Amino acid sequence: MKITFKAYVQLAVLFIIIQKVNAQTTLTGELRPRFEYRHGFKSLIDSAESGTAFISQRTRLNFGYLSKKFRIGITLQDVRTWGSQPQSVISDGLTSFHQSWAEYFFSKKVSARFGRQELKYDDIRIFDPGNWSHQGKSHDLLLFKFTDTTFSAHVGFAYNQNAESAIATAYTVTPGYKQMQFFWLNKKLKNFNISLLLLNDGRQSPVSVNSTRYHQTFGTHTEIRSDKWFGALNLYAQTGNDFTSVTNKKIRNVKAFLIGAEVSYSITKSIIIDLGFEQSSGQSQTDTSSAYSGVNHSFNAYYGAGHKFNGLIDYFYANNHFNSVGLQDAYFRLKFYQSRWWAAIAIHSFLAAAPVLDSDKYHTTGQISAMNNKLGTEVDLTCNYTLSQQVNVQLGYAQMFATRTMQELKGGNYKVTQNWAFLMVILEPNFLQ
Repeated sequence: MKITFKAYVQLAVLFIIIQKVNAQTTLTGELRPRFEYRHGFKSLIDSAESGTAFISQRTRLNFGYLSKKFRIGITLQDVRTWGSQPQSVISDGLTSFHQSWAEYFFSKKVSARFGRQELKYDDIRIFDPGNWSHQGKSHDLLLFKFTDTTFSAHVGFAYNQNAESAIATAYTVTPGYKQMQFFWLNKKLKNFNISLLLLNDGRQSPVSVNSTRYHQTFGTHTEIRSDKWFGALNLYAQTGNDFTSVTNKKIRNVKAFLIGAEVSYSITKSIIIDLGFEQSSGQSQTDTSSAYSGVNHSFNAYYGAGHKFNGLIDYFYANNHFNSVGLQDAYFRLKFYQSRWWAAIAIHSFLAAAPVLDSDKYHTTGQISAMNNKLGTEVDLTCNYTLSQQVNVQLGYAQMFATRTMQELKGGNYKVTQNWAFLMVILEPNFLQ
């Protein structure tokens, strides 16, 4: 939803006026410029290519209103790269509503929220608001919520179309679902937390305007903690129709899974160590049997986080590894905390979860054989310093030590240095304080 800068200012003034008569109105903001240097970001860079550097920025204005029976949330957002527009701008097509929702309370425990809104559940592996990316992720849907002291239940419904129309048309917004329903349950105990999720994702058939293909994701997220220990477990499976099949006669089924486990230990109040492993299933490139190739074995977390889980340099982030050979990620993380700063180092060892075809040998000899499944090792360094209650500075560096197998999947040249660095300032003012 695009809006003009004039409307942006008018809404800001309106909410400031409302604040004068109702103390339940909030007006906050965010200005987040980020410098990045990329030399092999998301994919291997080749020896003939040069790295790049740029500054991007996200600007948000957040309006909130709360009364006894309802609540409203509106987030105006502008995302741009410095220098992407001339100094004299005639029209601003980069400003939009990131969120625009209202929630009605039937009782203290039961409510319904409708409109454009972020979805954030559990450890954000399946539903992620995408905060790292400047644009973020939000959904147009109706959400029913039941919230008690230790138990919560959410049911969501979405039905999308390109625009108003007098006849049936194909839904062409990509990547996106035409229909979605999900059911989330959560139970919290003193040291134990468990969630169950069932997601039904319906997408436009590529061969028929009136046909929708459905894909299901279901599973559990579990947490357990003590004074010094924390453990988490993810178990998810996927079934249904493959969205990428191009005919109705040969629609592939989906049989995929994701399993992940992490253990954290607080050595001291300032030092925490994490050990974890995650595997998302993938499609073998060497099994050519019709029984195997007729099924999609790749787990795809369409709306979940990748940046948080599988390395900061984003080789396996969002859709850049969909329908691929899957991933095994064994990692170690060490975090240091002080009053105004924290720092972390993480080391990821990446392996393909399914065989990768050695294309050089295949083209030379015609022999189908798998390569070594080691994809590479990534080292991530991050640091955050709190200048004040509303200002933070973050910086980070990541380097991928890739293998020939990674080059087979991603292209580029694995022998070239692959790295990425950023420096980001986060300002979050509260305009009414």
